[in-house]
Amino acid sequence: MSIEKTAVKRAALIGSGVIGAGWAARFVLNGIDAVIYDPSGDSKARAKHILDMARTAWAALMPGVLPEEGTLSFVDSLEDAVRDVDFVQESLPEIEDLKCTVLAKVDAILPPHVLIGSSTSGLLPSRLQAGLKHPERFVVGHPFNPVYLLPLVEVCGGDLTSAATKESAATFYRSIGMQVLHVRKEVDGFIADRLLEALWREGLWLIEEGVATTSELDDAIRYGAGLRWSFMGTFLTYRLAGGDAGMRHFLSQFGPALKLPWTKLVAPELTDELTDRIAAQSDEQAGDVSVRELEVLRDEALVKVISALSSVGAKGYASGRTLKDFSTWLRTEEDAKTVQVEPWFVSWKEGVSPEWIDYNGHMTEHRYLQVFGEATDGVLALIGAGEDYVRSGYSFYTVETHIRHLGQAYSGMALEVRSRVLDSDAKRLHLFHTMTVRGSDDPIATAEHMLLHVDSAKGKSCQILAAVQNQIERIQKLQAGNPVPEAAGRSIGIRRAA
Repeated sequence: MSIEKTAVKRAALIGSGVIGAGWAARFVLNGIDAVIYDPSGDSKARAKHILDMARTAWAALMPGVLPEEGTLSFVDSLEDAVRDVDFVQESLPEIEDLKCTVLAKVDAILPPHVLIGSSTSGLLPSRLQAGLKHPERFVVGHPFNPVYLLPLVEVCGGDLTSAATKESAATFYRSIGMQVLHVRKEVDGFIADRLLEALWREGLWLIEEGVATTSELDDAIRYGAGLRWSFMGTFLTYRLAGGDAGMRHFLSQFGPALKLPWTKLVAPELTDELTDRIAAQSDEQAGDVSVRELEVLRDEALVKVISALSSVGAKGYASGRTLKDFSTWLRTEEDAKTVQVEPWFVSWKEGVSPEWIDYNGHMTEHRYLQVFGEATDGVLALIGAGEDYVRSGYSFYTVETHIRHLGQAYSGMALEVRSRVLDSDAKRLHLFHTMTVRGSDDPIATAEHMLLHVDSAKGKSCQILAAVQNQIERIQKLQAGNPVPEAAGRSIGIRRAA
């Protein structure tokens, strides 16, 4: 996923139900000031609640890499909402006349270059843009709930939407961590909702005919196909079902079943009786678990699924790859702001993931070694001994380590490691790392490492290559004159009185 830095610094949210408030949270957590216009009485409380949930989720999903938050504000008029904004996201109820009326007012106020995105889940963009003075800057950006966690956004233009608008909207959505799905052809319901609608209609029939309850239908998905859908979808899954011959064999084997009357796809009439049955089954399924508790469970599960998928393969997979690309890009953007070697340089910075926490509630012991190991990799990359150097047949092996634990690190805490080159010779490199909370000078831990330069093919130590040695000496000169860390050279032992 190619990500570019966005020029959007301030965005207007027109409507702040769960979708609009979800957009606001995603904007704010990306450092964008979000201005909400929604005359409903509970809009402020809802938006603040969703932002709190989003903060919790993002701290677990991308600890330590997020930019400084934008602001969240509320105004009482459309005019105030869109004043001096760089982007508008409309998330009003799915009532075409209402949307058209409000969009026309927004379009009349905004400068022509500001894009207008609509969160509509199925209304045709050509109809929504028909009454606009500048219809070319209108585009659908249809997200999924919760917007701050699910990365998918469907981008669909109408007949009058310019190609530049569709591409600019896609670039913006990618810059806030979303996976853009371009809808090639304008169609009611776009792509994802048409698939969801088919499943929903069939589910309603199964309840109507007494085949299954809401709980049983959900179990059929979450214990079966839903697990595969989260990373492989339908068509790749069926490709595997076709064995080595792939999709062609699957279609020839199971294609005849398409002629059987298994599904109806036309929804049953939503009678009072069916509505009561579905509502009663849903209440029984939820039990005593409140909507708020279900939201927390949903977010926690999504965070764990997406985080796990980010660790699949070298680059992550499905939504995990989107997360990994976005996190890497955010980290690169942050790293580009400060490059400094004297007297210390930052060799690693990230946040404490929930998976790093032990039974005492703080970062477990082996994670300290992991962090300091990655900090050493940061030093090696700086001196020209990174991955390319290893592929050329040379590497540095750590032969001695001493770690001191001076404080505690907790989930979500943003950490950084500052490093020093204490000494070197023809074959050895002596490093010292200090771990702190970002922005603080108080050490949480320190680590001292001795590294030996090795010819990997021969499995023996050898002289450091000249180009790398020159970089080491350059850093040592820049850091010369700074006092040696007080803890350097210490050994472990129990001191006893004479």
